[in-house]
Amino acid sequence: MNDQVALLVTLFLYFLIIAIIVRSLFSWFPVSRDNEFVRLLDTITEPLLAPVRQFLPKGLMIDFSAMIVIVVLYVMISVVQMAASR
Repeated sequence: MNDQVALLVTLFLYFLIIAIIVRSLFSWFPVSRDNEFVRLLDTITEPLLAPVRQFLPKGLMIDFSAMIVIVVLYVMISVVQMAASR
């Protein structure tokens, strides 16, 4: 794999991780859902989080979907870096 392509993919995956973390932090504070930045974060992260939520049990007090997606993204980063080092 080309080093520049691997770097771009890795940066994109880190961007997604940061977006998920920021969205999770915003859920702790009374931020208006009409805020453009919050809507942008929802638009970016919801396609990743929604499929994971479907497989989690419904009655949980904590939404673990963000943690699961972040772990999967870290695995993807490690796969890209291993492919780039070959």
